Amino acid sequence: MGLTQPHFPALDLEEWARGSRSERLRPMARHVAEYGFGTPDIVYVLYAVKIALYVLVGMLFALSSPGIDGFTHVGSWWSEPVVFEKAVLWTMLFEVLGLGCGFGPLNLRITPPLGSFLYWLRPGTIRLPPWRVPGTRGTARTPLDVALYGGLVTALVWALLGAVPRTQVVIVLVLLAAIGLRDKTIFLAARSEVYGTLAITFLFGGVDAIVGAKLVMLCIWWGAATSKLNRHFPNVVATMLSNSPLMRSPVLTRRLHRSVPDDLRPSRLAEWIAHGSTAVEFFVPLLLITSRGGTVTTVAAIVMVLFHLNILLSMPMGVPLEWNVFMMFAIGSLFVDHASLGLSDVQHPAALIALLADVVTTVVLGNLRPDLVSFLPAMRYYAGNWDTSVWCFSDSGLAKFEAGTVRAAPLPYTALEAFYGKEQAVLPIWVGYAFRAMHSHGRALFSLIPRACGDGHETDYLLLEGELVAGVALGWNFGDGHMHNEVLLNALQERCHFAPGEVRVVMLESQPIQRQTQRYRLVDAATGVLERGEVRVADMVAAQPWELLPVHVDA
Repeated sequence: MGLTQPHFPALDLEEWARGSRSERLRPMARHVAEYGFGTPDIVYVLYAVKIALYVLVGMLFALSSPGIDGFTHVGSWWSEPVVFEKAVLWTMLFEVLGLGCGFGPLNLRITPPLGSFLYWLRPGTIRLPPWRVPGTRGTARTPLDVALYGGLVTALVWALLGAVPRTQVVIVLVLLAAIGLRDKTIFLAARSEVYGTLAITFLFGGVDAIVGAKLVMLCIWWGAATSKLNRHFPNVVATMLSNSPLMRSPVLTRRLHRSVPDDLRPSRLAEWIAHGSTAVEFFVPLLLITSRGGTVTTVAAIVMVLFHLNILLSMPMGVPLEWNVFMMFAIGSLFVDHASLGLSDVQHPAALIALLADVVTTVVLGNLRPDLVSFLPAMRYYAGNWDTSVWCFSDSGLAKFEAGTVRAAPLPYTALEAFYGKEQAVLPIWVGYAFRAMHSHGRALFSLIPRACGDGHETDYLLLEGELVAGVALGWNFGDGHMHNEVLLNALQERCHFAPGEVRVVMLESQPIQRQTQRYRLVDAATGVLERGEVRVADMVAAQPWELLPVHVDA
């Protein structure tokens, strides 16, 4: 690969195109195992520049605070509580403008790389109410929704330009809650489970605010670590590291898999990395919060900074890059500079206990009943165990989709064809299929497509991941199947009027922590659910990316 050119698999396209889907997936899966997506280096440069601008603008907001001064004297003010508060609010603003997770080519947002804020300021676009709350019915964005979103952005900017008094924080939180009742897309895009929860701790004031933020950070780490207690995570590690821009040698990436090209399941090395990182995420934060300074705190902080730096430099899909930068900053600000403050210093524990009870309850419920809770507030981050979907469009269904919706961006295959031409554009599309199949849930999705689409599943349908459909139809996506389930499908059916068979969707629920199966639904946009059943996790992790799994249909 080069600065501007991707590294595509070398194939005889005519011969390759004659194969079945499984046969076509096989060389693509090998390519992903050895080279990842083969992304051009210019894309990584774009993301590096974006991170630098995130840090620079964050510093400028910090310097607008009373008593904070000196652009070149960061060491004298970086750990002030108001700077941490502004880092939280700035990162929330960055995310809710569509500049963070879900931005750019690594999320197949190519032209334009963003646009969420323009989409969310446009009445009539699709919103997804999370519950049946009075006054929130319907899926069309109203002037009220536009006003709430515009108000949130304005309130965040207003708070960032001053001293962040409690009144401004309350206004941000009230607007965020009101948006959450009407449109879960924007609520999740703001990464409310992180920045909204941390903003609540600002209201405690003094020592309680700092200790409260530490405990929220602990919940984030422990929630994420808990979600990785599964059999899927080694597949994530092997695939993520194979796609890392730092892993340029196929000699290294092959070691992450058992035997390239015939056995692409995770190697023992990948399994040890997965289990080791889970152990780090459980035990090192405990040292941070209990050590109260000294060598133990320093070593623990270095380990956690390296933990997040590794994720950052691996450029994971969905690209939660600034989130990892923020986490590294928070480690220094909360756990190193304020290492002496702990639970025994809390002055008003009742509010803190209530906040933690809410966070922990959401995480527990999200692990036991992932069908009820988005993987973001459940803090089940990048563990290979999140609900997913594949949307299968016939030619007529795709035409109706494009004619009947206001889209935040073109469909990815359209943008890829504009860059590479129709013949070559098929390569990154299929590399994307293989990337999904390298994850254990991807094998289940591809096994269910023939059941959803029948005999014409190889020839009559264009396959699009639900994440990509959500990104186009909702303005944002971050791997959460709760955003591209029946709620979105029904909203599109109201607008596009698909006929039976024009759009079929495979929906795979996340694995509950207490079960070793995952539920699925096959849904037709016009007629509803066609089939329900489950797949076994043991079958998913035992299969190769191109193999079909046994399916267990409900009686």
